Amino acid sequence: MPPPAPKACFGRDDLIDEAITLAESLTSVALIGVGGIGKTFIALTVLHHDRVKQRFGENRRFIRCDKFPATLSHLLNRLSKATGAGIDNPEDLTPLLPFLTSKEMIIVLDNAESILDPEGTEAGEIYDLVEELSELPTLCLCITSRISTIPHECKTIEVPVLSMDAACQAFYHIYKLEKESDLANDIVEQLEFHPLSITLLATVGHQNKWRMEQLKREWEKRRTRMLQTRHKKSLAAVIELSLTSPMFQELGPDARRLLGVVAFFPQGVDENNIDWLFPTFSNGMDIFDGFCVLSLTSRSNGFITMLAPLRDYLSPEDPKLSPLLCVVKERYFVRMSVYLHPTKPGFKETRWIISEDTNAEHLLNVFTTIDANSDEVWRTCARFTEHLRWHKPRPTLLGPKIEGLSDKHCRKSECLVSLAALLISTGNHKEGERLLNHALKLERERGSDIIVAEVLRRLCDANRHTGLYDQGVERAREGLEIYERLGNTVGQALFLIQLALFFQAQEQLDAAEEAASRVISLHLETDNQSLVCESHKVLGDIYRSKGEIEKAIHHLEAALGIASSFDWHAQLFEIHLTLTMLFFGEGRLENAHVHAEHAKLHAVNNPYNLGKAMMLQGKILCGQHRLGEARSEALRAADIFEKLGSSWGMRVSGKLLEDIQKRRDGLVASGQLGEFLHMMPLPDAFVSNLWSRNRMKALTASNSRNATSRYSDLSHTVRHNVLPYNCGPPMFLLLFISFTHTPVHLRCPPAHR
Repeated sequence: MPPPAPKACFGRDDLIDEAITLAESLTSVALIGVGGIGKTFIALTVLHHDRVKQRFGENRRFIRCDKFPATLSHLLNRLSKATGAGIDNPEDLTPLLPFLTSKEMIIVLDNAESILDPEGTEAGEIYDLVEELSELPTLCLCITSRISTIPHECKTIEVPVLSMDAACQAFYHIYKLEKESDLANDIVEQLEFHPLSITLLATVGHQNKWRMEQLKREWEKRRTRMLQTRHKKSLAAVIELSLTSPMFQELGPDARRLLGVVAFFPQGVDENNIDWLFPTFSNGMDIFDGFCVLSLTSRSNGFITMLAPLRDYLSPEDPKLSPLLCVVKERYFVRMSVYLHPTKPGFKETRWIISEDTNAEHLLNVFTTIDANSDEVWRTCARFTEHLRWHKPRPTLLGPKIEGLSDKHCRKSECLVSLAALLISTGNHKEGERLLNHALKLERERGSDIIVAEVLRRLCDANRHTGLYDQGVERAREGLEIYERLGNTVGQALFLIQLALFFQAQEQLDAAEEAASRVISLHLETDNQSLVCESHKVLGDIYRSKGEIEKAIHHLEAALGIASSFDWHAQLFEIHLTLTMLFFGEGRLENAHVHAEHAKLHAVNNPYNLGKAMMLQGKILCGQHRLGEARSEALRAADIFEKLGSSWGMRVSGKLLEDIQKRRDGLVASGQLGEFLHMMPLPDAFVSNLWSRNRMKALTASNSRNATSRYSDLSHTVRHNVLPYNCGPPMFLLLFISFTHTPVHLRCPPAHR
């Protein structure tokens, strides 16, 4: 008889039901997954399930394939003994067939990777035998295996990690935790919901009678080294079983080192970069395929990655002592060493950071700790924050390390400036300004005019956003004087644009116009067309402020032409945003709407810019009485600003949401139901019972005011004030309109008109 069934089951009901259904139809099944994922647990639960007992009765067998040598004779003997065939030392399956085909039977081959390993001494013969078993019409063969080389007749079920809820339930059950704990949930999440790791850690905590706070401390200190119970059951043993398998050994002496590199990076290794990262390995992809077959790694979104507990165990203890990892580090460092600007060649190629930012950040986080005196590490750190700034603006965990770097370090100022630019790009202007002031102090002490001017230019951007216009003008004039003294026209153009922006903010529009016009008169070289583009954009905005709309449009279109020819997303975003404000101010809402959509399109990988464009679009939609859509835009913008930690963005989006709600409440209170219906986006989801009840109340209301109230009730029954097309709203609205004599202008997607 098989071992007893597991006592508790968390989050595996669907997989168990699928396996039982296959067993009932005598379809062989293979449960495939990494060690400790719960394959045996599922197989035993299936074997003891009432439906399986009813189908197979006593003819349920369980064979542990790792308990005997991986030879054909041993497998045949174990099969004969387990099934009760009573055949001694069968040479093949033939003498067992009469018994196996005389009754319906289910047989579990647990840990079948031990016998199905393709590099085993008798791998071919064993595979043929198992394949023949899977094809018997009276037999359901259930295989659990870490490797995916199983007979094609078997239906494969990939066993995933647990869901968050199921993982927490399992941890709470074992640890005997009665109340929800954020600490416990955090630990479970760090274990990436791996069942065995959760079981081991909860067991260790319970056996040692640790409070959650102590368990958390021990976990952070010892990580996977503590995943071993007092009965010597450990994650290490499970992993080492795979590492000592014939198939893993056949991958070669470098397989373990390659696995360590995969383990080091949180995202794993990009499949497209294997040849680039490991140029000395001619069979690199074959080795990585082997890792996946062994379930040591998995493929996810183009990356070869592994679960966190395996990463903790397999990652090099000292990255500096791993020659292969150091080679990979140098490949990343070279890739991040380039100078970035949207107008410079090779800018598009640097977009690789969008998909690998977490890996690059982790690499730098480790090496700024273990190699803190390295000039190369900190130079690359500055370049990394520049990559983020241009391609994926977000906070970085490297910030505290940069600020903690000694002021005497030659890269301190460079890192501060790059970090400040990143913070400013996410809307955190005050923090950016603080860091730039620190960098300016350091550079003044060092006496480098060029670098002082660069820091001054960045400070001008920060001053403009924080409203320190007078201070910004002083800094812009100082920077302009430096570049005039050096005869650098490009630098002069940069600060003339800054002066124009400050004068415009102070409503000194003539002075602003003069400063921006001087940029065009500098006759910059072709490779500095970005500054000409910027001056046209600024002039367009100045003329917008002066009310000279035709001149404004002329300059903005000139800027648009230059930016479009080079496909400069950042500039195109700013130009479309300015055109949006221009047309919005003129009451030309459709034109404003179009340019706001273009601005959103060009806010490529810049959530802060996207949030700004959404805010403007929300105001435009509000002006068009499309309040449901306006609310949706404002909510999305608020979510972006909250994730970025932008206090300005959260404040402004909150104000817009308040304005939308006030306008909505005003329309309902005044009985302007036509406008109220017009502002609602027509529907795609609903709560049917409430819909039906409130619809009838609205239809039978005695007057228009009561009907409006009932319709308002109905609007709260659907998510985001959305009503369902499949509920027949057109007919309902027609009846409602005729009953209340309310004029309504409906907006419907083409498919529903």
